[in-house]
Amino acid sequence: MSKTLFVGRCNELEKLRNLTRKKTSSLVVVYGRRRVGKSRLIEEFSKKFRFLRFSGLTPSKKITAQDQKNEFAKQLSKQTGFPYIESKDWGDLFSILDRETKSGRVIILFDEISWMGSKDPLFLGKLKNAWDMEFKSNPELMLILCGSVSSWIEKNILNSTGFMGRISSRLQIQELSLSESSQLLNSIGFRGSEYEKFKILSITGGIPRYLEEIQPHLTADKNIQQLCFQQDGILFREFDDIFSDLFSQRSFTYKKIIYSLTNGFKEAEEIAEETQLSRGNYFSECLNDLIQLGFIRRDFTWSIKTKKNSKLSHFRLSDNYLRFYLKYIEPNRSKIINRFAIPHNLKSMIFSDSIMGLQFENLILLNRHLIWEQLSMDLDDITNDNPFFQRPTKNIKGCQIDYLIQNRNNLFICEIKFSRNPIGREVIEEVKEKTRRISLPRGYSFWPVLIHVNGVTDAVIESDYFCKIIDFSSLL
Repeated sequence: MSKTLFVGRCNELEKLRNLTRKKTSSLVVVYGRRRVGKSRLIEEFSKKFRFLRFSGLTPSKKITAQDQKNEFAKQLSKQTGFPYIESKDWGDLFSILDRETKSGRVIILFDEISWMGSKDPLFLGKLKNAWDMEFKSNPELMLILCGSVSSWIEKNILNSTGFMGRISSRLQIQELSLSESSQLLNSIGFRGSEYEKFKILSITGGIPRYLEEIQPHLTADKNIQQLCFQQDGILFREFDDIFSDLFSQRSFTYKKIIYSLTNGFKEAEEIAEETQLSRGNYFSECLNDLIQLGFIRRDFTWSIKTKKNSKLSHFRLSDNYLRFYLKYIEPNRSKIINRFAIPHNLKSMIFSDSIMGLQFENLILLNRHLIWEQLSMDLDDITNDNPFFQRPTKNIKGCQIDYLIQNRNNLFICEIKFSRNPIGREVIEEVKEKTRRISLPRGYSFWPVLIHVNGVTDAVIESDYFCKIIDFSSLL
């Protein structure tokens, strides 16, 4: 993976480089979804410095707290030359690491830190003491705590009183942008059209590890076939790997929540009813965990008149791979394992308007900054932006808008439309109906925007209804 061209992450790299200009040591937390490129980012940043990397063992019932210490000791010995010792105390291991990194610029990475410490209640306390009493004495040392279990990191490090005031920077790593994903595909030699890239991104999102598996000499359909519908394909196995690595005891509950969101957004009450989970602290914690892990998003609507957020919100599955797996891979799992033929109509099912519309919408919402650029918007002028909805009342009709931007006295109504064929004039009537349902304050103007992936008809262009028509290819 390290041979692949490193793409993007300019802001994250600059933040890390700025920390090296300090005159004091730095404690950094890096977290984000599995496979999103956290370790690769840190490797890229650390190329010019002495770099020591320690990774926890993948958790299982057989792996003990002592196994994690022994593995750390082996990695310590291999990287520093210090004789291997089997210690029962994390403090002893940290002290050895401190002696080996007393001076000079050095970057230390504790990768998958939740794996290291989840079975040892003393781990975090020992780490905190080691930082305070040993590591921080080297002003050129940077200790990076990295992990995929964002909820564990949030609870045990970021919101922990033990680490309060000690963290120099926290970086939550997101998917690559559309343009960065396109650049990565280009770097591996993929020569498909913009629509071919869309097919790939509709399934992988901007997850670097998935994109690196694309074979450049194959079409998008053939790549999808090999990655998703063959037993040795990385995306056939990935769902199970995610849940076994990350979710442990709450796995069943998390799966139920994710299942409930595969066909579109829902409010919390609807999720609870469908999953038969009682609303309470445990339910709220599970939703928050999935948000922290980057698998679902919570979109708040707002009052256009006051510009204040409403208490109303929708949850949606924001991870394209998870939806694709649950809709198309899992139902065919036994056939794939037993090497039976996959249904001939699967290809047309995969790229049906309903599901691909949700996948397309996810890609756009994750890259909304590119829409701002297309509309020549200054971020400082945007007061609110999100998928927007209003519940029906006696005086107001219900309304759902894919993406709404409120900018001073303007409302940009963005219709995100997937279609396998050029979009016709019917889209104009759809958007007009949505605008009629919004209660518009005096002095506001509507600006309809159409975002598409497969073209629009001449009739739509000639109507001059949309203030901007944005082709997906322009975002690449």
